[in-house]
Amino acid sequence: MGIGKGELLKNYVGGEWIPSTVSRVEEVKNPATEELLARCPLGSVEDAAAAVAAARAAFPGWRETPVQDRIQFLFRLKQSLEDHAEELAVIVTEENGKTLPESRGSVRRGIQMVEAACGAPSLLMGQSLEEVARGIDCESVRQPMGVFACIAPFNFPAMVPLWFYPFAVACGNTFVCKPSEKVPLSQQFLFRRIEEVGFPGGVLNLVNGGRELTDALLDHPDVEGISFVGSSPVAKHVYTRAAAAGKRVQALGGAKNFLIVMPDADLDAAAAAITESAFGCAGERCLAASIVLPVGASHSELRTKIAARMKSLRLGNGREEGVQLGPLISAEHRTRVVEFVESGVQEGAELVVDGRDAELPERGHFLGPTLFDRVTPSMRIAQEEIFGPVLSLMPVSALEEALEIIHDHPLANASSIFTTSGSAARQFKYRVDASMAGVNIGVAAPMSFFGFGGAKGSFFGDLKAHGRECFDFFTDRKVVISRW
Repeated sequence: MGIGKGELLKNYVGGEWIPSTVSRVEEVKNPATEELLARCPLGSVEDAAAAVAAARAAFPGWRETPVQDRIQFLFRLKQSLEDHAEELAVIVTEENGKTLPESRGSVRRGIQMVEAACGAPSLLMGQSLEEVARGIDCESVRQPMGVFACIAPFNFPAMVPLWFYPFAVACGNTFVCKPSEKVPLSQQFLFRRIEEVGFPGGVLNLVNGGRELTDALLDHPDVEGISFVGSSPVAKHVYTRAAAAGKRVQALGGAKNFLIVMPDADLDAAAAAITESAFGCAGERCLAASIVLPVGASHSELRTKIAARMKSLRLGNGREEGVQLGPLISAEHRTRVVEFVESGVQEGAELVVDGRDAELPERGHFLGPTLFDRVTPSMRIAQEEIFGPVLSLMPVSALEEALEIIHDHPLANASSIFTTSGSAARQFKYRVDASMAGVNIGVAAPMSFFGFGGAKGSFFGDLKAHGRECFDFFTDRKVVISRW
């Protein structure tokens, strides 16, 4: 990928790789081995300003580029990502820790976003109606707005930024991407591909940094809109600060995903789906199963099946064949997850499988899968997002009780039901608050051509990520009324 071990990373601004203006750095380490991979500059207000200025300068020419010509760059980018998919997946595993199959899946999802954005000529079409009044015609057109930016999380370093910038530039905007300082290498690699396929300088820009640089993008008067993915407290901060500055915002926050299992469900299939959902990517994903609501007689058998599957999971370096559970992103985050486990024990939940007792590799930020039972809605492990390999069982007597528990929780990202009853599935779909719902699905992740985002405290904004909605987010609708 052209980056040496321990190298100080650069920003990509105006079509050139340039150093940050600051000397402060965060070390980027492989969470499975603690090997130093690179040093990421914690960029400044000046870094943000330079990237926005480059994007602003490129906007007029890019806007005037016909959409059919704009998407040719995306077609070439898609092919380049297809050609380099395995290299990118390896980088994701090295900097994030997830297993190589998980990284491959996330890269595939990212490529699908570029592919969906290539549909812009059809999806950007407006509306028209002649003779709305005598001698008067009316038309509605979508127009790009200027500079947009994204602030990306650590858990899907290649995929999540691709939820945003392919669509933004297909619409005729220019863009600034700020990856997580914990996992900047995937975007370094992606922007090498962007450079190779020939996007005009300034159309797509990359800046590295932390809180200071983030707030600079939120405040900058030339940034028209912000896309964010992360925890709910930070999503609320991003939304509040950027909206106060007059920007469009889509801030995707945290989750506490509930999965209902009915007595009539296929319990083997449910246990398999729930285990993969809860412990895939070490639980560090916003669509991970967090609380299972076994209804009635399903509880005991489901608990046994899930516990058995958990105990068979193999922990280790995600690059090793057969590994199913990689490390957490950092030592600090592991400590936080362990504190949640300790909190569950102290509050009286039954600890069925204790991940702290798992046989762990000598190095890395590993934690075994953990299962609680008899969890109640008031417990901390039931209220807060853990973002780690911890699953809770909360047995209930009926579907109605399960739906009430879900409704009372302040977060509503994703939720699923496991059942063979069409009636139960329909009631669930009709009443559940979460904006992403699954029926016999462990991870209710929409494809690139459907919208992605939660409800209540899991989402701040109006228009969600990818799908048709993003073409509304990245454009302004202008209505023209004409008399000739």
